[in-house]
Amino acid sequence: MHPYLIPLLTFAAAAAVFTITPGLDTAMTLRTATTSGWKAGLAAVVGICLGLGIWGLAAAFGLTALLAASETAFTVVKWAGALYLAWLGIGLILHPRTSLGTAEAVPVQADARAAFRRGLLTNLLNPKVGIFYMTFMPQFIPPHVNVKEFSLLLTAIQALLSFAWLALLVVLTVPLGRFLSSATVVRRMDRLTGSIFLAFSLKLALSRRA
Repeated sequence: MHPYLIPLLTFAAAAAVFTITPGLDTAMTLRTATTSGWKAGLAAVVGICLGLGIWGLAAAFGLTALLAASETAFTVVKWAGALYLAWLGIGLILHPRTSLGTAEAVPVQADARAAFRRGLLTNLLNPKVGIFYMTFMPQFIPPHVNVKEFSLLLTAIQALLSFAWLALLVVLTVPLGRFLSSATVVRRMDRLTGSIFLAFSLKLALSRRA
């Protein structure tokens, strides 16, 4: 057996548990897929996974050590993320959608771009993701390996697991498309997601460095 296989499998198992645990990424994926369609849902997933990849890349090169070492850097990114989530949440609560297929609807391509941007920013503006990579991944890096290369490999595994799980959630919304597209469901989904975003905004604002 390859000496690196066990740490890779162990990391994959642990990362899978974190991935399927419901959180902000899950809420954003489900809300986007149900209210904007599967294309926008997948665009949000790609944005989320790209954000994870960027944080993992930063961790591999030690950039996120700045967040762990500097109270100022952590606070700036933390409050930027908290305010962004609060802005999204309040917008969804005060101005929920009532339908998906109106003449005034946003074009599919533009909606997908917006979903991608939201998915990317919610990860990039969350310093806890960077701290997670800095504290979690080193536990699975065996001795006598190239730390940067192995860290990037672990990041790729995490991103692939996240993409697979979130994409599956998007696919599962397709058979329920007619039910999920009703005005009542869309409105309630937006407000529920907005409340979740506000909760995560508060949680992020109150968070401290590990």
